[in-house]
Amino acid sequence: MTHFTTAKAVRGGLLAAVALLVASAAPAQSAPRQAPPDNWLYLTVTQGDARAGETPGKLLLCDPPKGPARTADACAELEAAGGDIGGIPQKDTFCTMIYAPVTVHARGEWNGRPVTYTKTFSNRCVMAASTGSVFARPA
Repeated sequence: MTHFTTAKAVRGGLLAAVALLVASAAPAQSAPRQAPPDNWLYLTVTQGDARAGETPGKLLLCDPPKGPARTADACAELEAAGGDIGGIPQKDTFCTMIYAPVTVHARGEWNGRPVTYTKTFSNRCVMAASTGSVFARPA
């Protein structure tokens, strides 16, 4: 009979300890969530006039500027154009007339609005003249 009494006492003590721990435990606080940036674009450049497919891309973040080459310039140009890549002023430059098509894709968000842009240019020089620093290669 002593065995059963001791088992009940231990079980009761453990139950009381668990109840005390549960009652006194503070609720776990989750880490503060970081809001996604307002101005970001995922950029790809594909040689030829094919779709992006599995082409590796770069993430352009503009608040603060982070990402591929000439990010600060790209963000300033996009800000001036209201996030519209097609609204970036065409640069006055001379490009060869060699046909080596380049297709660019951009998708993301600018000031809370979704952005999608796809265009095929006759070569990289024409692309750079039309899109400024947005799709620039590293120097």
